[in-house]
Amino acid sequence: MPSMARPRRIALLGAESTGKTQLAQALGLRLQQRGLRVTVVPEVLREWCDRQGRTPGPDEQAGIAREQAHRVLRQLDADVVIADTTPLMTALYSHLLFGDETLYGFALAHQRHYDATLVTGLDLPWVPDGLQRDGPQVREPVDALLRTALARAGVSWQVIYGRHERRLENAMKAITSIANTDQLTLGNGQKDHEMPLWSGLCAACGDPACEHRLFTALMRQDAAHPAPDQDQ
Repeated sequence: MPSMARPRRIALLGAESTGKTQLAQALGLRLQQRGLRVTVVPEVLREWCDRQGRTPGPDEQAGIAREQAHRVLRQLDADVVIADTTPLMTALYSHLLFGDETLYGFALAHQRHYDATLVTGLDLPWVPDGLQRDGPQVREPVDALLRTALARAGVSWQVIYGRHERRLENAMKAITSIANTDQLTLGNGQKDHEMPLWSGLCAACGDPACEHRLFTALMRQDAAHPAPDQDQ
């Protein structure tokens, strides 16, 4: 039977090769294990590139962005919808690659349909992935544009760091914190009162929970205990 309430929507955003797709799939599985009906909406751009054998031109960006939004919003028979990217990433790349800023209005309006926006951090190593990889040098500019766009639009977000299971657990803490604030539960009725990961722009404020400190600590831990393989 279809749910009477609209689904709770989670957006995963971030620069290339930061584990968005893997995290979306892992989050979906974890929430399903909690008894929730979950739909993961894949990235339209990936399908487009695979089908066309090339990357889209400037006049093809808007159609991809609108199709991504349509696929998310039409998912009504679920408790949770996880979007493996949103039109905002299309708007960012259209701005960065083609100097076109016209998609921001639509993309940021659509972003307000999400109950949680998670931004994947840059702590994972860059790996090539066919047509969709512009190179590691693009990750920081994209990350900066993303945070600036969210901040200017007043859209809250949380940054997710960590390798493998740690990244998943940090994402679960973030969305559980948001669910608690909104008087919701995510399947097991438990509430996690740990401090959520930092969100917003920071100028090395000195807060021990600040992202700069979290990022540095994670990188030191990973250097001391390297993982046997890498996230894609």
